[in-house]
Amino acid sequence: MEIQLWREILTPYDMAVKELIVKFEHLIYEHRSRGLYSPIEQVTGRVKTVASILDKAQKKNIPIDQIEEQFVDLAGVRIICQFVEDIQKVVEIIRRRTDMEIIRERDYINHMKDSGYRSYHIIVNYEVQSLSGSRKIKVEIQIRTLAMNFWSTIEHSLQYKYKQSIPDHISEKLMNAANAIISLDNEMSYVRSEIMDAQNSFQIHARIVSDILNNIQNLYRIANKREVLKIQDEFYRIYELNDIDQLKRFSRELDCIAEGYRAQSISAEE
Repeated sequence: MEIQLWREILTPYDMAVKELIVKFEHLIYEHRSRGLYSPIEQVTGRVKTVASILDKAQKKNIPIDQIEEQFVDLAGVRIICQFVEDIQKVVEIIRRRTDMEIIRERDYINHMKDSGYRSYHIIVNYEVQSLSGSRKIKVEIQIRTLAMNFWSTIEHSLQYKYKQSIPDHISEKLMNAANAIISLDNEMSYVRSEIMDAQNSFQIHARIVSDILNNIQNLYRIANKREVLKIQDEFYRIYELNDIDQLKRFSRELDCIAEGYRAQSISAEE
């Protein structure tokens, strides 16, 4: 295959990865904007490099002209969760979607690989639109916890260094680390509700403060500046108390004040 053709071949895979990242990131936004806990913590993606493709094809004796047929991971999306319980929730979300077709699933969470690797893999067909028309692209979606991702990143680096032949003493250390990751994820699951409550409280607090600041900024344009400065000072006083109930009350009162000024502005224009 001519070198210059690789870019043309991989472009639709790049489109698929970018579109899926946007869609999964929007899921995070939708959850958080509604004050809900998001089972997805972060999303990344990549298209295999040409060097990585050629290396894998050589190891598996796959002809160059069969790469697109034989490879299911030319395009990859990685979804990171905080807790093991979130992984199945993400799997269910993907199963319900109509913009991607599941081809295959592999559960390496409950069926850990011999190396210690744990992750949930879903291969999907995802349709992209380009100047050449529509085309279904295979994308591998990996779903794992933050701890699993840390282990996998280290293991991948070692595989690259040792060319898939990691020495036994290092493999043993990796397995010990994998078992420690399992223990860590289990411990985090025990305090999951407390962590989620703390995170939800932080998000609610941040949203209320953002609404208050937006209202104050808007009042600067339509209200008496002396009055706005008083409101601003009152906000700083309440903010320092770190009392969410008082902050909510102040936000409601500020909404009423802002609505009153907007009503006055409309009347003046009429």
